[in-house]
Amino acid sequence: MIERYQTPDMMRIWSDENKFKTWLDVELAAVEVLNDNGFVPSESLEVIKEKANFDKNRILEIEKTTRHDVIAFLTNVAEYVGPDSRYIHMGMTSSDLLDTSLALLCKESGEIILFKLEKFHQLLRKKALKYKDTFQIGRSHGVHAEPITFGLKMALWSEEFLRHIGRLKSAIKSISIGKISGAVGTFQHLDPIIEEQVCSKLGIAAATVSNQVVQRDGHAHFLQTLALIGASIEKIAIEIRHLQRTEVLEAEESFKKGQKGSSAMPHKKNPIVTERMTGFARLLRSNAHVSVENIALWHERDISHSSVERIIIPDSTTLMDYMLIRMHDLIDNLIVYPDKMMENIESTNGLIFSQEVLLALIKKGITREQAYSLVQKNAMKSWDEKSNFLQNLKSDINITGILNNDELEDLFNINKVLKNINKIFERLNLNE
Repeated sequence: MIERYQTPDMMRIWSDENKFKTWLDVELAAVEVLNDNGFVPSESLEVIKEKANFDKNRILEIEKTTRHDVIAFLTNVAEYVGPDSRYIHMGMTSSDLLDTSLALLCKESGEIILFKLEKFHQLLRKKALKYKDTFQIGRSHGVHAEPITFGLKMALWSEEFLRHIGRLKSAIKSISIGKISGAVGTFQHLDPIIEEQVCSKLGIAAATVSNQVVQRDGHAHFLQTLALIGASIEKIAIEIRHLQRTEVLEAEESFKKGQKGSSAMPHKKNPIVTERMTGFARLLRSNAHVSVENIALWHERDISHSSVERIIIPDSTTLMDYMLIRMHDLIDNLIVYPDKMMENIESTNGLIFSQEVLLALIKKGITREQAYSLVQKNAMKSWDEKSNFLQNLKSDINITGILNNDELEDLFNINKVLKNINKIFERLNLNE
């Protein structure tokens, strides 16, 4: 388990104390609804509401004998309530309590994550605007391609996280499902209206149909969504790790006072946060995979999913909460080097404008094949000799016979890229 990375919110949600408190909330809601429907005397309801309580250590002690956590819990509650405890858990099975309370815990943790996800999305939009006009080389296959801006990269990230906000809202809805349908889902001992009213009282939806458990596709949807968010965090992390490489050094994680990078090499400043994000994203994906395995259970249920979920759901929500906190801090304090970005743009001696030249030649009337051959010949010369691409073009009579020097120089104006980048920002409603 990953207690080290728990925030106070997640530590509280997934604590044994809060688990048992949530169990008691579900049981009390059921007793109140049963009273409303005439199955529990009002006098007994008042006794239960006044006396119902639990002791975590006592539950764990009883469980050593019962080897059944719900029975241990109910036994301990009965010790507080007395004879009226016979109305607690009436007509219910363990999974009615466990799955309904799990829905409440997942909903609460999901809403905390959603809040931080929305904050992170807004931060990315803010940074996209800040660096909208900061030129950076675009790379494909890791090789210099054409100019972009660092703001465009962040705008791309921000839209991805906007999609994740929609996905998480849907996943929270799919996980917020309870059931009070009895041992195999037939409502043999309780009317379906009891389930509907209990779930409504708890602020979640009732399953439209269940067997002994709420079906696990909803839980898989929730964990798959967290894994997708984690994959996008990893995507940003890998980009920053690349940009922090000594040979690139266009951006880097902040290095705080007193921080140490290496036990052996005092000069080191390592991308520890982003590397940690990559590792955690792998954990989220593996947990999501297991959640899919949990969908197939024997007949009306088995408990092969139960032991797994006690680990993967607290761990995945805790990891995601932590990852969003660390990524917000990382992006908010990211050190960006615009001068180094421009230096890297210029390092290939103008080759990044090869397509501009190619298209200009085509527009003048020669075939694409002829134009490509002319441009590639001069580009390869620049690669091999580390010579200036524009000067090579100006020295090639096959080029200057079609494009004059002023036309060629205009093709190497980097500011032209901003025209349509501005249109992209308008399309995203990303304005100052």
